[in-house]
Formats: sequence, structure tokens, C-alpha cells
Amino acid sequence: MRQVERAIFDLRRGLPVVLRTPQDDVLIQPLEGIDDTALSALADMAGHAPGLVITTHRLASLGTHAPEGADAVRLPLGTHHRASDVVAWAMAAMAEPPGVQPPAPASAAETAALNLMRRGQLVPAALSARVDATRREAMAALIDDGTLLGVALDDVQRYGEGDTTTLKRISEANVPLADAEQARFVLFRESDGLREHLAVLVGDPTEWADAVPVRLHSACLTGDLFGSLRCDCGEQLRTSVAAISEHGGGILLYLAQEGRGIGLANKLRAYGLQDTGLDTVDADQVLGFGEDERQYRAALQMLAELAVTRIALLTNNPDKIAAMSLGGIDVVGREACYGKLNEHNRRYLNAKAERAGHWLEDVLESRDVSDRHALHRDTSGSLE
Repeated sequence: MRQVERAIFDLRRGLPVVLRTPQDDVLIQPLEGIDDTALSALADMAGHAPGLVITTHRLASLGTHAPEGADAVRLPLGTHHRASDVVAWAMAAMAEPPGVQPPAPASAAETAALNLMRRGQLVPAALSARVDATRREAMAALIDDGTLLGVALDDVQRYGEGDTTTLKRISEANVPLADAEQARFVLFRESDGLREHLAVLVGDPTEWADAVPVRLHSACLTGDLFGSLRCDCGEQLRTSVAAISEHGGGILLYLAQEGRGIGLANKLRAYGLQDTGLDTVDADQVLGFGEDERQYRAALQMLAELAVTRIALLTNNPDKIAAMSLGGIDVVGREACYGKLNEHNRRYLNAKAERAGHWLEDVLESRDVSDRHALHRDTSGSLE
């Protein structure tokens, strides 16, 4: 798996990698930082013109249907296409497909490449070029001397199947908080080194309720740190800590899942698209993402490490309850967790409620957007 992890780091640096099978070598190039020189170099190395691989979410945003059963598609490119064209087809709000040929289902290597992009929190799109048989020996030499990184397709596919990333408990310390003076931070790092997650233990664990109050909070730099009005994340964070403290203690899991799992760079891209009139779900899909890219394996591993199996969840998101339950956690209660509604975040909250099924009716029905209570106890269960 180390070769796969190295491949993700190279892709994040804007470098091409080679996905290898006994029959073929496929050159994969990320789009970030691509220019005409790099596009031409990719074609020269492979001996074939590259194609653009995108998700079916992105293809739908271009107004084109994917072949039946395809998760990703390949758009053939011509030698006259420029890097700026390719980037526009991958992520611009208003663009038309190149039209050289109809989109074809992506190969196994190309589909695996998009999974690597997601893991690296890059735009899920890539340039792909099958290496001509006459160039394979030269390509092998570039891999052997370290010019390019080659990784077996089988290894990439195994890496993407199931839970191959584990967490390690790294460090911890007491950190008194404004809303919870007795708090302990425990840092966990994923085995591939890409992400770190934080468990905030509030109160004395020996005195926690049988069903431990838990909040799964996805990191939001703009909201949590800077107080962005485009979302309610910062208020949810602080009111959750206060609520957990009031209920005698529990856990806030601060998960490195910025922008519903797409990463900060892509979240800012999505913000730019929202400024053109798209809602948060459509903006993510223009970039090639689904409506929610988050997974909760890390949260389940953290709770297991903390020996917590029975919880009451602070959430408005039914998917979080489902993820915990499917992962073997007994969710016995739910408490809603609201921030304040304002003129900047109303459209965002509406999209979450109407398109992602979040339970936000109470806050969205408020006529006064400036004076809204932050926490609401749901009748389906309480934290007490």
C-alpha cells in the first residue's frame, strides 16, 4: 500500500503516475497546475493523445448522459485542444464537451485514478493516456530510475476497497475550553498520513451517561475559525461543546472532512460556483463530486478506541445516524444542533434540507433570521 500512498502524494504535487497491469501501462495526470507543455509532454511519453476522465456527476452537469452502468467516462481529446479547454470541461460551470467522439466508459485504470484523486482531495478528473507498446520499455526505464512512479493497478484497487486506512492515537492533552473547562484533546492520524482527526473528550469519562453524548463535526475552516456567514458550522461546533458539557460530558469528534469531504480547495471552488447561482449540491456536482463525499470509518475507529459503543447523537443529518448504526454503534437518541439562520446561509440550509434530507424544518420556519436558538431537543430521543 505504500506505493499507492506515494502515488497520492505525487498526484497532489501535480506529477503524473503510471498505473501498471500485465497488459498495459496507463499514464495518469492530475488537472491541477496542468498547462499546454504538460499536456504535450504526456502525449509524447505515452505515444497516444490523452483523454479526459470525469465522473458521471460532472458529465451530467455538461448536459450529457453517461453510458449505462458507467461510474466514470473518458472524453477523447484532439491534438488541437489546449489545457485551458480541458480544465473548463472538468470544472467550469458553463462548458460543452469536446465533441470529438461520444464519451466512453472509463477503463478500470481510469476509474481507479479518479478514486486516487478523491483520496488526495483533488478534483475527481484526470488526463489519461495508454502507453503505446513501442514506448513501454522506455516507460519502464523512467520508472526504474525514479523519474516516474509506477504502481500496480491491483494495489490501487485493493486500496480503494473496504477499510484499508487505520488510525493511530498520536498525542493528547488537557485543553480547557470556554464552554467546557474540563476537556481533553486526543489526536488520531490516518495510516497514510493524509489526515488527522481530533476527539474532544468533555468531562470525566467515568461519569458519562450510559448513552454517551456524541457530536460528529466535519472540519470547516471558514466557519469554525473565521465565523463565515455562509454556513452555520462554527455555531454548531460551539453549541455542541456547550450542550455536551451541560449533559455531564461526552465526545465531539472533529473530523478532517472539509466541505462534506471534498477538501478546502474544492470547497472554495464550489463557493465560487455558488456565487453564480448554483446551490451547494449542484456546485459540488459541477466539480464532479456527489452530494456528500464523507465517510465515517474514522469516527467509528475513534469510538472503538475510546471504548464507546452506545451513544446519543447531536445531529440534523440522518446519514450520520445510519453510518453509526451500520458500523455497530447503538444510537439510542438524537438531539438537533442548529446555528443561526441568516441571509447568507439560508440558501445553503435550504439545500441541505430539501436535497440532502437534513432535519432543519424548525430553523428554516423561523421568521426571525437573527434570533434563533442554537439547540433543539428532538422528540425521538434526548441526551438525558
